[in-house]
Amino acid sequence: MKDFLSFRKMITPVIIQILFWIGVAVFVILGFVTIGVGASMPWGGGTTVLIGLAYILLGPVGVRIYCEILILFFRMNETLTEIKNNTEPKA
Repeated sequence: MKDFLSFRKMITPVIIQILFWIGVAVFVILGFVTIGVGASMPWGGGTTVLIGLAYILLGPVGVRIYCEILILFFRMNETLTEIKNNTEPKA
């Protein structure tokens, strides 16, 4: 609890993981809705269906890359903290 209150333990990586799963769900739902709209068009809905498939396939990959970049900053912080603790002179 002391580490949490003194901001030594980060909770943001857990929040980023939750946001990742929300983002994946949003893109999958958006993809299926787009496919449904494209399939219900009388003429020329093929492009819309392909865009829906792209949302389903590429959306989660984009969200994953974005979240990994965010988590990278927290991992760098943890590593730098470890280096600092290992190089401090012992009293």
